[in-house]
Order: sequence, then structure tokens, then C-alpha cells
Amino acid sequence: MHALTIITIIVSWLIALVWTRVTLTALHHLPRIPNLLDPRYDRVPHPGAERFSPQQDGGVPQITVIVPARNEAASIEATLRSLLNQTIPIEIIAVDDRSTDSTGAIMDSLSARLAAEAPPAGKLLSVIHVDTLPEGWMGKTHAMALAARQSATPWLLFTDGDILFRPDTLERALRFAHESEADHVALALTLILESPGERLMTTILGCFTVLSFRPWKVPDPAAKHDSVGVGGFNLIRSSVYRAIGGFEALRLEVLEDLRLGFEVKHQGFRQRVVFGRDMIRVHWATGALGMAHNLTKNFFAVFRFRPAALIAGALVLSLLFFLPIAGLFAPWPIRSASLVSLAMIAFLHKYSARHFTGISLLYLLTLPIGAALLLYALLRSLIVTLWRRGIVWRGTFYPLRELRRHAGPLR
Repeated sequence: MHALTIITIIVSWLIALVWTRVTLTALHHLPRIPNLLDPRYDRVPHPGAERFSPQQDGGVPQITVIVPARNEAASIEATLRSLLNQTIPIEIIAVDDRSTDSTGAIMDSLSARLAAEAPPAGKLLSVIHVDTLPEGWMGKTHAMALAARQSATPWLLFTDGDILFRPDTLERALRFAHESEADHVALALTLILESPGERLMTTILGCFTVLSFRPWKVPDPAAKHDSVGVGGFNLIRSSVYRAIGGFEALRLEVLEDLRLGFEVKHQGFRQRVVFGRDMIRVHWATGALGMAHNLTKNFFAVFRFRPAALIAGALVLSLLFFLPIAGLFAPWPIRSASLVSLAMIAFLHKYSARHFTGISLLYLLTLPIGAALLLYALLRSLIVTLWRRGIVWRGTFYPLRELRRHAGPLR
């Protein structure tokens, strides 16, 4: 037997062991992660539960929802209306961050209509218009920091201008935060998938997420390498937000949601992650290429703008996804390892489809295409950022040298 064949057999079985360990660990722990759809978070809790109500204090909002938006004319009204339809009193601060479309006008129109129609008690909507971006800031972090300074409620929720909220999302989230004694809560997004390409990419991204993230470790104070942040739903106590320095401490951070979660965890505050299918929904991108291109800003930033780290990550991912597929056409010792790996991936996908995505098991057949697109997104992020010597995000250029200088740890 040739040395190369022996090495391939060993590597194939190592990959099978990785997928087996990752899958069995995830399938053991994921069902134990709290879910906002649990009856204990209903308005009328189960018998014996502590009766905490986010509607206390005579209709005075306990939470400020901060919605930064730049050129979100297609989605911002639906987002704001879904927030105004919440079952609890809330304050909303919408920030028009230098939009060149009608985003700001839509915000103003909705705010004016709300005032004219005598809004329900405890429903407040104000609008901030940002005309210029101060030096040394990302647009989104600046918009969120500006709005947070104007809030006086006990809780802050940072979200995006294209998120759709179920009417009881915030009530359930605050009840969960109270019962779990959390300082920071991140709620997993539900993706609105409108095409086969989007389902294809979601399938591969789900596998990638399980490889790189252990949400069940988030509540453990000793698990310092496991923190969480979700740009569409970062719920945090106002006092904790200010204690960690707020977004003023993350002015030029591309992955501001993850860095916020890192700071909460590493400064000793209580962090929780929670599931809840369809509690918050977003159509993140159009088509498979749209999703891949949306990752251009993020992937190089995940590796803290270090080319060697990204290339190493791309090589590892290539082995984990492509070798099991190629091994199906190899001699039996390699093929058997490949079958183990693919079976583990199938178990992961089946669980994800049942509880989160609803994507058919047949989409596992698209795994080679998804893996290729994932690799393309990684390398595109590296090449485009190095070629431009920075990133272009929402029409603003941010120099790479400045992003590197301000890129703190994520783990």
C-alpha cells in the first residue's frame, strides 16, 4: 500500500472522528438550550412559576429597542411596525444612518402617523438622523452608540432594520432574562428562505456553525472561549452595556455583535443564548451568491484580518467537507470513513431541519456545491479586502490598517 494511500486513510478516519464527536456533542446539548416557545415564558405561566411581568410599572417601557438603518427602505417600515405590535410597552429609537434612499422619510412618516393616531400607552417611537460619520467610527456602531445615550430604560435591544418580530417576542425574551438572571441575551435568528440557492447555502452554513460554535457553553462562566452575539437580537441590561464601555469601546469593530458578546462574557457578566423558531425572522440575502457575497465583509474579520489564519481555516474546511465526498469513490477503507462522516452530517442536518430551518434532507445532495461556495466566500473575503486595502460597507470605505488596529479578540 502506497504511503499516500495510508495517509489518506488516516486523515479520512480522523475527519470521521471529528464529525462524530461534533455531531454527538451537539445532538446531546442542543435540546437543552432554552427555547422562548416553552410554555413557561407564556403570559400566563405554568402553575408554580414566578409571576414576572415585563408590563409592570404602569405601562412605562422597560426596554429601548435601537434600530440602526442605512438604505433599508424596502424593509424598515415592516420592522418598525412589528416592534410597535409588541405585547409590552417599548421605546423605539430608529436611526437613519446617512441613507441615500427613503429610509429616513419612512421613519419620519411612521413616527408622525403614530403621534397623530394617539399610539397605545407605552409605545414610543423617535427618529435620529445622522448626516455625517465622525472619524474613527463604523456607521452602525456610531448609530447604536448615539441612540443608546438617549435611553433611560433598564434594558436595551440592539437589532437591525430588516428584522421581523413576532408580537410576543420581547415579552418572552424579558421573562426569560428575568428567570435566567441574564445580563445579556442573544436570540437565534430564523432565516426566511425564498429560493433553492438560499436553502443550499443555509445547509452548509449550519454545518459550519456547529463546527465553530458551542452555544451550550455560553452560560458557563469558566468557558471563556465561548461567547455569543447576534446582530439582529442583542438584549442587554443598560447598566451592563455602560459598564463594558458600550459601542464607544468598539468604534471600528466590523463584527460588533460578536465583540459585544465577548466583552460581556470576559468582564464577568451573565450571558445566555436562547432559541425560538420564527420569534425573529429575516431574509438575509437573495440567492446562493447573494449569501456568499454578504459574507465578504465578515469572513476575513472573523480571522481578525490575518491572511495565514484564513487560509489555514479554508484548508481545514476543505478537508472536512470535500474529502468525505471524494472518499466515496475511493477504496473501501477510505469510503467507510467517508460514509461515517456523511452520516454524521446527515444527522446534524435532520435535527436542524426539524427544529430550525425546515430544509429537506435532499439538500444534503448539494453539499459539494455549498462547500465550494463557502470556500469561495472565504477566499473572496480575503482577496477583495486585501485588493481594496479595506472594506466597503453600506457605501462607506474603512481602511484595513485601521480595522486591524481596532480588531480585538473574539474568543
